[in-house]
Amino acid sequence: MTFSLAIVGRPNVGKSTLFNRLVGKRLALVDDQPGVTRDLREGAARLGDLRFTVIDTAGLEEATDESLQGRMRKLTERAVDMADICLFMIDARTGVTHMDEVFAEILRKRSKHVILAANKAEGSAADAGMIEAYGLGLGEPIRLSAEHGEGLNDLYSILMPLADGFEERARADAPEVDVTVEDGDPDAPRVPTAKRPLQVAVVGRPNAGKSTLINKILGEERLLTGPEAGITRDAISVQIEWDGLHTRIFDTAGMRKKARVQEKLEKLSVGDGLRAVKFAEVVIVLLDAAIPFEQQDLRIADLAEREGRAVVVAVNKWDIEPEKQQKLRDLREAFERLLPQLRGAPMVTVSAVTGKGIDRLRQAVEEAHDVWNRRITTAQLNRWLTGMLEAHPPPAPGGKRIKMRYMTQAKTRPPGFVVMCSHPEKLPESYTRYLVNGLRVDFDMPGTPIRLYMRSQSDKNPYKAKKKAGPSSLRKHLGKPPK
Repeated sequence: MTFSLAIVGRPNVGKSTLFNRLVGKRLALVDDQPGVTRDLREGAARLGDLRFTVIDTAGLEEATDESLQGRMRKLTERAVDMADICLFMIDARTGVTHMDEVFAEILRKRSKHVILAANKAEGSAADAGMIEAYGLGLGEPIRLSAEHGEGLNDLYSILMPLADGFEERARADAPEVDVTVEDGDPDAPRVPTAKRPLQVAVVGRPNAGKSTLINKILGEERLLTGPEAGITRDAISVQIEWDGLHTRIFDTAGMRKKARVQEKLEKLSVGDGLRAVKFAEVVIVLLDAAIPFEQQDLRIADLAEREGRAVVVAVNKWDIEPEKQQKLRDLREAFERLLPQLRGAPMVTVSAVTGKGIDRLRQAVEEAHDVWNRRITTAQLNRWLTGMLEAHPPPAPGGKRIKMRYMTQAKTRPPGFVVMCSHPEKLPESYTRYLVNGLRVDFDMPGTPIRLYMRSQSDKNPYKAKKKAGPSSLRKHLGKPPK
């Protein structure tokens, strides 16, 4: 998914019909009655070899108050601001209306890439509307029939060159992960620069205060905030110098479960929020102090760990917490118990409203990044492994002792280690956890994901298969002795 496409236009011009065709499923309700779509709906779209996120929006109406129509328009305008490309649809049979002209003017100002599509354009009845569409000043319109799938080739030809540019942006934004290391590599981590800043994603449930926190870090009201949950609809990145640390911060949509879909983590949230985690090096999991460590928080933190990203836990709204000391003890105990795979990860209490704790959060992010980049020499690892084996030898399943011969670090970002041993398939998971926890403590790597791989090394005697030479074989070789 290299870019996002928002479909906008007046009510009942066929936006949801096109959305369903692009995602290949009937996800959005379609009806002749206008105004069926009220909220934003996202889907994974496919058009030829293009893969992108498509957003179905509510019909643009001229309401500007706090009525339902007014709030629907605000959501649609939010989608316009956040989407990479806007597809502006009109009804070719109706022709260009006054509302179309108003919204075309808005799109010219708010969106960098606007594609004009005249829908319901099958047949000669749409010819007049196609001619009128040129007057909107948005370039040549695409003659489209969402219901019959006509005109999609023209849409593809316009999206293709734009997609190439967004693919280059995605490659530039993608962090270096699973970097192969050798013993001769320098031990120091990569220092973030203005050209390659440290990439940080702020994730959490809706209304945890993510946008407010980022605004406080930026020192300005850059992102839309409010008491309503779910205001942020797309992953937004801003680049700053955070007290000398070059950083790109991703604000993400609140991650929530979809109704009746709980079995797969990938289905629990907005796609851009998940993509932001993959583009990050350090993930800040933001909790609400009043309701911390709900099931959703645990899944978000587990996702970051499984993606191999450094994790910092930030507890927001600490300024209104009445029993701070007791609450902090309870939080630490719950964190160790519920997320053992992130044992020792930094936990920072902050207030996004007052700014208290922001300096400690910055320090925790930088330290987590340093640990994520940590490099340990093979000599150090093998001295450590010898001590761990003496303190607690590996088990002998079926009477066969597992021999661990040597250990080396194969990757960093996150740290990845390889242990050469006999019978790796018989080594219990508990012993692997024993080694991982030892690495965390002895090499000061709290919280960061650690990958430990067991590799088989043959211990067979190379001469075992050779037949030992006996008297008969010697006689055969020397010949029959004389009488």
